[in-house]
Amino acid sequence: MRDRILLCLAHMSGKEMDFIKEAFDANWVVPMGPNVNGFEQDLEHFVNHREGKSELHKSVVGLSAGTAAVHLALIGCGVGPGDEVLVQSFTFCASSHPITYLGATPVFIDSERETWNMDPELLEAAIKDRIAKTGRKPKAIIPVALYGMPYQIDRIMEIADRYDIPVIEDAAEGFGSKFDGQILGTFGRYGVLSFNGNKIITTSGGGALICPDVEAKNEMLFYATQARESYPYYQHEHIGYNYRMSNICAGIGRGQMTILDEHIAHHKHVQQLYTELLADLPGFTMHQNPSPRYDSNFWLCAAILDKDLRIKGQDEVYKAVISGAVGGAAGVTHAARTAVTDCQPDANVEALRVYLDKANIEARPLWKPMHRQPVYRNAPAYVNGVSEDLFHSGICLPAGPYVTDDDVRYIADHIRAAIE
Repeated sequence: MRDRILLCLAHMSGKEMDFIKEAFDANWVVPMGPNVNGFEQDLEHFVNHREGKSELHKSVVGLSAGTAAVHLALIGCGVGPGDEVLVQSFTFCASSHPITYLGATPVFIDSERETWNMDPELLEAAIKDRIAKTGRKPKAIIPVALYGMPYQIDRIMEIADRYDIPVIEDAAEGFGSKFDGQILGTFGRYGVLSFNGNKIITTSGGGALICPDVEAKNEMLFYATQARESYPYYQHEHIGYNYRMSNICAGIGRGQMTILDEHIAHHKHVQQLYTELLADLPGFTMHQNPSPRYDSNFWLCAAILDKDLRIKGQDEVYKAVISGAVGGAAGVTHAARTAVTDCQPDANVEALRVYLDKANIEARPLWKPMHRQPVYRNAPAYVNGVSEDLFHSGICLPAGPYVTDDDVRYIADHIRAAIE
């Protein structure tokens, strides 16, 4: 991620530099300001467009992180201590951790195989079972656009509406992805976006919350700026948070919005090139849009390895404890205690990751399902084995805006060379 941020800064457009210079010239270097307002307007213009349909009227709040957006959305849905929230298991921890911040309990829902996202059938089964067990409905539903792929939002919304449970769309990885021509994050009550250093566009760090209307936006702004009452001194009647986006970061975001369409097109191109170059490779399958209704931004390009696919060095993996974090997080992780855990990628997946790493290619395992994370060992979970199977057999390939066609060919060649 650090390299991605440095590349973005090194290749920063004149427009981005203009917005940043404007912030310094006006001495607006605090968590609010003209660039934040302008970035929010740019985002609102983008997310409210629907292909062949009337425009939406969503409002957007710029925040310090996508995790902050999840947290505020939960507050907006009235989540508190003792409540339960249904959340996709196959995701990054930022989808579920904010539930615990509020003293609530995440209830994990497994995936279906087409999109790898929340399984609507399990979702409804979980709702019925939680009502039967607790006597109360869950307070919210959080589907996640894994690697940019749209979830089955039509079915999820139908179920949510039938049980009158609000939906918080975690589109942090799916900015610009669409379902039936409508931007993800605009179907549910709230939508979550992320502009972390590795996302489709970046503000170096930051996120946004898509709100149903201006009234909801103003309420979220209140909580995002320490929940201060309108007295001439600091009066607090609610717990608030320091979650507002920096005016400097928003300046980067305004510049990045001018190249958003280019970035999305590039990610889709990279995905298609991987698919073409590796189409004839037995036992190696790229993840694809299930149908024309789905329009993924392909934030990351993911693939599945058959269990019988043999990779060079496969018999040697998982024998030594990794001393540093994979993926640039060294220095902020605890040291691993063992070389293996009770739920990890298959040996051929890890062998391919190691083989590519030696060729200076950074590949990653898929997200480890939250219901298999030790921190959530006691959380309720409704599973079908899909996310665990995908975690065991899947790998993510480089897909950023600075991955060239030659890079993709280089990566594809090394994947072929890795197979025994």
